[in-house]
Amino acid sequence: MGFDRPTIPALKDRVNADIDGYVAGVEPRLRRSLTGAQAKAEVGLAHGLHGHIAYAAKQILPTMADEQHFGEHASWWGVGRNPATAAGGVVDVVGTDGAVIPVGRVLQRGDGVQYTVDAEVVVAGGVASPVVTCVAPGQDGNALAGTSLTFVTPVSGVQSAATVGAGGLTGGTDIEELEDWRDRLVERVQDPPQGGSLADYVLWAKEVSGVTRVWPFGNWVGPGTVGVFFVRDDDADFIPDAAEVQAVKDHIDTVRQVGMKGLYVMAPEVVAVDMTIKLEPNTSVVQAAVTAEIEDFFRREAQVEDGGGSGTLKLSRIREAISLADGETDHELVVPAANPTFTPGQIAKLGVITYQGL
Repeated sequence: MGFDRPTIPALKDRVNADIDGYVAGVEPRLRRSLTGAQAKAEVGLAHGLHGHIAYAAKQILPTMADEQHFGEHASWWGVGRNPATAAGGVVDVVGTDGAVIPVGRVLQRGDGVQYTVDAEVVVAGGVASPVVTCVAPGQDGNALAGTSLTFVTPVSGVQSAATVGAGGLTGGTDIEELEDWRDRLVERVQDPPQGGSLADYVLWAKEVSGVTRVWPFGNWVGPGTVGVFFVRDDDADFIPDAAEVQAVKDHIDTVRQVGMKGLYVMAPEVVAVDMTIKLEPNTSVVQAAVTAEIEDFFRREAQVEDGGGSGTLKLSRIREAISLADGETDHELVVPAANPTFTPGQIAKLGVITYQGL
């Protein structure tokens, strides 16, 4: 039988009944009486104690524990929180041949984010391409190619202005969200290590900061081989770049079983799915609500195709997502007209949505 935390009025009735029962024959709770004041104080005390007990009860369960106490559960199972990581990459600099850019020199972005030079570089042919790392870990350090940077302290023979190289500054991730951390613990408990099962590859890949969804496939290119696809939903582009793919492979190589014939870690091939939707009412507010629901649908249900239909999107599920949007009263999904299908290694991504009046 469950226990319901008593409300303040219920506690008040209990305390008053107790006082009336113990002090018989008189009116013990007259206004401003000592017993009346004590009754109110006891009600507040009891309510606070019940609240603390209710809070403590939640902390016992890892699925309900708050951030302060969840770490104890995760630590017990050896599931550490993925830390924030710093962005890095190449910066293009112009200068005089022979000029030296010292290690540790600081460059700053327009919004104040700073980067340090990883290793000394000498200008040759009028240019240099030092590798830099963001001072503060996190997604804020990521930057697109061509972003302007400035040396905080001038370097002799080098122009103060610099630009982010063609590859951008990437790899910056925030500390793992509590619910993502909780999901990994649930996976660890429900799918315990089995010496190299496909579930193990999911756990191993998610131990790398920024990895959110993983699809392992056995016998990928023959017996004894495993193919692992993953995405990073919290990044600006959820498809990992080459460095992020290599980071996951390097980590899995340290924990996978020996003797396997081949490990292939890959980024999925993205296929955009455009949509045409007749909507009622066809207003900007309802359109925004529908778009948000469809984006959430793709994050929930888009899967890497395994060759057996795992990546196929069901039109009925898309229609259901549209119907969940606030303000939508009716709609017709015109495009796609059939369930979108994919080839092995591909994953669906929401393309352009065209809205029309119904």
